[in-house]
Amino acid sequence: MSTETKEKKQFTPKPKWLRVKLPTGKKYTDLRSLVDKYHLNTICTSGSCPNMGECWTEGTATFMILGNICTRSCGFCGVKTGRPETVDWDEPEKVARSIKLMKIKHAVITSVDRDDLKDMGSILWSETVKAIRRMNPETTLETLIPDFQGNTVNIDRLLAVKPEIISHNMETVKRLSREVRIQAKYERSLEVLNYLKQQGAPRTKSGIMLGLGETEDEVLQTMKDLRDVNLDIITIGQYLQPSKKHLSVKEFITPKQFKKYETIGLEMGFRHVESGALVRSSYKAQKHLT
Repeated sequence: MSTETKEKKQFTPKPKWLRVKLPTGKKYTDLRSLVDKYHLNTICTSGSCPNMGECWTEGTATFMILGNICTRSCGFCGVKTGRPETVDWDEPEKVARSIKLMKIKHAVITSVDRDDLKDMGSILWSETVKAIRRMNPETTLETLIPDFQGNTVNIDRLLAVKPEIISHNMETVKRLSREVRIQAKYERSLEVLNYLKQQGAPRTKSGIMLGLGETEDEVLQTMKDLRDVNLDIITIGQYLQPSKKHLSVKEFITPKQFKKYETIGLEMGFRHVESGALVRSSYKAQKHLT
């Protein structure tokens, strides 16, 4: 067995600053009951997000479309990899109804990668946004999209429906990108974010995970690369190993270091910087509209 395989079989004990308080409060309890009763699909619940209670209390939730099987096999991600199921063309209406039932003020929509489809899922993406707009005209939207292999025809479908925020995650620094995101490319992700801004996206956003073996200089270079394509919002959080089969945590970043990245990011000119151990892509998402 290789050294790397052995490393993947081990979990590093979590420090005290990664302890999560259980979500509480009437609004959270009511929403949780709705989700369970109607079998609503949110990343918040399926991904056991540590910020679920806080976000739901503020009227924000994240939904995943195009199934739960991804065509890519990223080393950090807990989503299943394999042959996806047939596209459910009723899904846009189902998601829109879920948002209405939950009385969501700001919805984040994301998806698995669908490299198996000619349009890579972009048509269903567009139809989902349209359905949400029809059924929930007051709800604002963030779309956390895949790279669509850099195909601008597919990206244009998202631009055409005008979500308030369009997000695409870099996930890690350039040196580690090939290992962490096997089928993705660092430069292609930058090109996607640059294209979105050039075509008039009002707010663009991206996120990276720390603790995979990156250096401070590499993190700062990634932040600079994102500012060079006029990115508005960046999230920086701690990578946590989903299972023994996934990439191991190399380091737990301290709260002090996360604060340092936040300060530097604001000095660089980002409109919003969310930087902390428990920060995830949709953390404080509604605040990013301002």
